[in-house]
Amino acid sequence: MRTDSTAIARLTAIQEITEVLHRYCRGLDRMDRAVADTVWHSDGTADYGPDYRGSATGFLDFVWEYHAQLAGHSHLVSNVLVELDDTAGTAASETYVSVWLRTRPVDGIVTDLFHRGRYVDRWSRRAGVWAIDHRVYAGDLYREVAQPATAGTEFSGTRNTTDPSYDVFR
Repeated sequence: MRTDSTAIARLTAIQEITEVLHRYCRGLDRMDRAVADTVWHSDGTADYGPDYRGSATGFLDFVWEYHAQLAGHSHLVSNVLVELDDTAGTAASETYVSVWLRTRPVDGIVTDLFHRGRYVDRWSRRAGVWAIDHRVYAGDLYREVAQPATAGTEFSGTRNTTDPSYDVFR
């Protein structure tokens, strides 16, 4: 591997993009809209299949309302593959995502919803900031599990700024 300034710049760009992907998960899971709003450029778009296609801001409005109805959720990204176009200041990425959503209890039952898929993103760097221009969510697997509402209820994380992580990231 080369260690010249071009290689370092490429690695820096890939790391910056990866951190934006992680910030997306944090924004959703902590219900921190200010963080989630930094993931797309202001004119960015999102395609989440038949449920939502449109502006990224509209998608965040849509998913915020849905997530607010849930008891909890966790997004995990992995296998981040980034391809840079150095001359254009653009990139493409494919990122695997695992999402676990838990409904609020109904008649003593909660449902855990497991989604596995990929974020297929087009990126650009504007004013020195990498953000998504367009995202396609490609769903690969889905599973629902209903169980008694008392199963797995000892949570220490919260979906707001009282979460312990805010003590270290302030």
